[in-house]
Amino acid sequence: MTEGPRFSAEYDGPVAQVYEPVRVRYAPSPTGALHLGGARTALFNYLFARQKSGQFLLRIEDTDRARLKPGSQEQIEEGLQWLGLTWDETPLIQSERKAIYQQAANGLLESGGAYRCFCTPQRLEQMRAEQRARHEPERYDRRCRSIPRAESDRRAATGERFVVRQAIPTGGTTTLQDLVMGTVTFRNDTLDDHVLLKSDGFPTYHLAFAVDDHAMRISHIIRGDGWLPSSPKHLLLFQAFNWLPPAFAHLPLVLGPDKKPLAKRHGAKDVLEYREAGYLPQAVDNFIAFLGWSPGTDQDIFTMEQLIQAFDLSKIQASPAVANLERLDWLNGQFIRRLTPDELATRVASKMPGVPVPALTPLIPLVQERLRTLNDAPEMLRFFFEDPDTHRPEQLIAKGREPAATATALTSAAAALQGLTDWTPESIEAGLRALAERLGWSSRDLFMTLRVAVTGRTVTPPLIESISRLGKDTVLNRLERAARALAGPL
Repeated sequence: MTEGPRFSAEYDGPVAQVYEPVRVRYAPSPTGALHLGGARTALFNYLFARQKSGQFLLRIEDTDRARLKPGSQEQIEEGLQWLGLTWDETPLIQSERKAIYQQAANGLLESGGAYRCFCTPQRLEQMRAEQRARHEPERYDRRCRSIPRAESDRRAATGERFVVRQAIPTGGTTTLQDLVMGTVTFRNDTLDDHVLLKSDGFPTYHLAFAVDDHAMRISHIIRGDGWLPSSPKHLLLFQAFNWLPPAFAHLPLVLGPDKKPLAKRHGAKDVLEYREAGYLPQAVDNFIAFLGWSPGTDQDIFTMEQLIQAFDLSKIQASPAVANLERLDWLNGQFIRRLTPDELATRVASKMPGVPVPALTPLIPLVQERLRTLNDAPEMLRFFFEDPDTHRPEQLIAKGREPAATATALTSAAAALQGLTDWTPESIEAGLRALAERLGWSSRDLFMTLRVAVTGRTVTPPLIESISRLGKDTVLNRLERAARALAGPL
C-alpha cells in the first residue's frame, strides 16, 4: 500500500497522515429504515470512492442493543442496492466483534489512555443534577480517574460493575482540519471523559468506530455534521491508540422548508417508500446529490456515471441544505421521459399485476409525458384493460345539456364510429368532429362526454388515440352502456 499525505490532524501530539488507496464506509445503525439524509451520506461516500478508484464499504453499527429494530439491516441494505450503491466487501457487523473491542479497551487501560469508572447511575444522576443547578455543562467530573491502577484492577476482579472512560487531556487544544467545515479548534478542557466500553461489555459508538475504521483501513470519514462535536474526542482516541487518523469530512444538515431537520412532516419518505411510491432510483440519487453539493455548472440531471465524474468534496457547502421535495417530483418525471417504451412498460407492469409488458408497451407513448411517478400510470391506463365500473350520469351530461340530448349524442357517436371503414386516429377524429357540428355541440363538450363514457374518467390520455387503441367493439359497447345509464334516475 502506497502512502500519500491526504490530511493533517493538528492536536497536542504528532502530526498524522492517512494512507492511499481511498477506502470509505457507510456505517448505519439498524434502528429504522434508510432515510434521505442517511442515503445522501452513503451516496457521497460512494461517489468519492468510485471517482478515486477506491472502495466503498458497509458497516452495521449494532452495538446499541436496546435500539435495534428487527429487519432494519435488511431494509437498509435493500435501499442502498435499489439506489445502486453497491459495496465492495462483506459488511462488517459490530455485534460480532465484542471481544475485539474489549481487547482494545484493555490496551487503553494499560497505556493510560482510558480508566475504569465505578460510579453508579444514581451517583451520576446526582452529579448531573448538581451541575444543572449550578448552570454548568453536564459532563463527568473524573472522580474515578484518580483511582490507582492496582485498586481499579482489584475492584474489577471482585465483580464490581464499571465502565471504561477515555482519559481526555485536561489542557491544550485539538484542531480538526475538516475537508468541508474547514479548521475547527476545540479546547480539551471542555471535552467529556466519555464512555468507551459499557458495563455490559459492549462498546459505545466512539470506541467501536475508531477500532473498526483502523481495522478497515478507512482513509476518509464522510459523515453528518451531527458528529462534528465528537471529532476532537475521536482524533484524541486515534492518538491514544497511536494510530494514523483518517481524513474527516462533515456533511451539512438537510433541512425542510421551515429550516428544521427534514422529516416525514415535510413529506419526506424513507428510501424504500419512494420506491413503492413510483420513484426511480436515478431521480432519488440526483435529488440527494444536490443536497449540499453542486457541480458548479448549469447541468442538473446526471447519470450515476456523470455524478461520479463530477463529484468533488471541495464543492460541498458547509451551511445546511434545504430540501425542496417538489424538485424530486420534477426530476422523477424527467427520468421517466428518458426511458424507452419497453423500459417504462416493464416498470409500470410491476404496478399493474396481471397486465403483461407487451400489452403495455404500445400504450406507453400516450402517458409517458404526463407521468410524475410510476404510480400515476395504472390509473391512467386501467381503462384499457377494465371496463368502467359505472357510468355516473352527472359526469356524462355536458354542461347545459339535457340527459336525453346527451344520450342521443352518445348513440349518434356510436353510429358514426360504427360506419368507419378505416379505424385510425385521423378518421376517428374527423368523424367525431363532423358529428359535433351536425349536433350543434362544441367538439370540447362532445369529447368530454365521450371521454367519460369510454374511460370512466374525466382526465385521461389523448381521447382519439385512446379510442383508436381500445378497438371498435370495445368503444361501441361502452358508448351503448353509457347511453343506457342516462335512462336511469339522476
